[in-house]
Amino acid sequence: MSRLSVGSPVTARELAAVGGPPVPVPDPERLVHLQFRRFAGCPVCNLHLRSVTRRHAEIEAAGVREVAVFHSPAEELLPYAADLPFAVVADPGKRLYREFGVEAGRRALLDPRVWGPILVAVSRSAVRVALRRDRTPAARQPHGRLGLPADFLIAPDGRVVAAGYGRHAYDQWPVDELLALAAEARRAAPVA
Repeated sequence: MSRLSVGSPVTARELAAVGGPPVPVPDPERLVHLQFRRFAGCPVCNLHLRSVTRRHAEIEAAGVREVAVFHSPAEELLPYAADLPFAVVADPGKRLYREFGVEAGRRALLDPRVWGPILVAVSRSAVRVALRRDRTPAARQPHGRLGLPADFLIAPDGRVVAAGYGRHAYDQWPVDELLALAAEARRAAPVA
């Protein structure tokens, strides 16, 4: 599995969004933040996605289309995707994960830097489940629970302008970093 780097081309396609219209990648009019997460209901992923949701208006104002990919089937993602203001894509066969070089490994949960976010995420998730605002993730995860996140910023011409591969389960771009990368990409090659 080879990783993509800055300058790598991304094949144009339309991704089927869960409960929404197809998503063009690349988008001819704006940057695409294609983020790879783990599974539907993953507490660690949900912690991060809540921060993206809170600042989604800023992300859109920066000319970025947000797209989150999970290795769960669409029917499992549907209840979670309904609350998100951006496209969620089901990739249960992990075709996109392989194409983008996104991996899994024990280090996803063993790295001490993820332990604090795991405690916060699981605590928040337990409260939301107890209040019936969320449901627990499926007990069986066909592709496991050891996925590593990855982030890509893709220009309208299909070039990767930034790539980040996580070293543990909570190693993804915070919103401020995403906004800085988008501003840098726009300065380097203005987007419509």
